[in-house]
Amino acid sequence: MWTFDLIMALLLAGAAAGFLAGLLGVGGGTIIVPIVLWLLHQQGVIGEYNQHIALGTSFAIMVFTTLSSAWAQHKRQAINWHIVRYLSPAMVVGSLVGSAVAKYLPTAFLQGFFIVFLYVISVQMLLKLKPKPTRQLPQKWGLLGAGKVIGLLSSWVGIGGGSLSVPFMVYCNVPMHMATGTSAALAWAMSVSGLLGFVATGWGVAGLPEHTLGFIYLPAVAALAVCTMTFAPLGVKVAHKMSPDKLKMAMGILLLLIATQMLWKMMG
Repeated sequence: MWTFDLIMALLLAGAAAGFLAGLLGVGGGTIIVPIVLWLLHQQGVIGEYNQHIALGTSFAIMVFTTLSSAWAQHKRQAINWHIVRYLSPAMVVGSLVGSAVAKYLPTAFLQGFFIVFLYVISVQMLLKLKPKPTRQLPQKWGLLGAGKVIGLLSSWVGIGGGSLSVPFMVYCNVPMHMATGTSAALAWAMSVSGLLGFVATGWGVAGLPEHTLGFIYLPAVAALAVCTMTFAPLGVKVAHKMSPDKLKMAMGILLLLIATQMLWKMMG
């Protein structure tokens, strides 16, 4: 049942996810996935595909969120389209390959390695450690390779590409504001790919709740996407008023929280 309290909770969650996406160039899935799971429970939907529905619905919402965020960044000329040109298709390919081979890999080892990696990156950002000033972005083939690795790792541990693409660009001395802006465009490409994948894999599956398109729960998309699209430009506006160091610290805190959340789930 759609109560007033339920609707208000969704609106607040959508606002937070949209603001975070605009601020840091991510998709906001760290907020959306738990909220969709909670919504399904509140609606009495209990089944083996709830996690699939939450992930698929999150990608659908992120399509709208990242589009709004990327457009706001584009208007501020904060997107490096040369990077997007090579990283985005490579990230999509890497994600598809990663999804195909993930079931053959030792999940616990991969997650453990990735958690340590995120902690190291987050500490570097929080301590304001600077990359070598001579380091630059790789050329075409290097960007394609980096994109495939980002997409591959993201698919294995279930996070959006923005959590890796921003640290990669900062490591290559891309200015922080340009890195988060470019990441918004990259996140849109990953979200579209994820959306199509979850629609296809969930198509015709028996036992799904009403109003689903594959593994996409349309009522949640309708309720949350409006808020995320509205608040993403606000996050972009705030980001461009922050100094690069403060924005880098915010990204470091986000990565720290993601790593801790993954560690908690792994140990639980």
